[in-house]
Amino acid sequence: MSILLWIILGGLAGWIASMIIGTDASQGILLNIVVGIAGAFIGGMTFSFFGTSGVTGFNLYSLLVAIVGASILLWVVGMVRRA
Repeated sequence: MSILLWIILGGLAGWIASMIIGTDASQGILLNIVVGIAGAFIGGMTFSFFGTSGVTGFNLYSLLVAIVGASILLWVVGMVRRA
């Protein structure tokens, strides 16, 4: 996958995950992209741990994997900030 597609997928995944977790107001587009790309990595590792494939390209399944990973990342960061 090209770098531009990673940025687009990361931006979408980070934005959707931030709306799910409720941190959208405090994040900008750059942080959404970073969270989404990191979320794709975390989601890929999580999904492969359970025996399914991770990010497979620029498709709906990969977006779902990235959203799950980004949501996990934002939830963990929120828990650490509260502690």
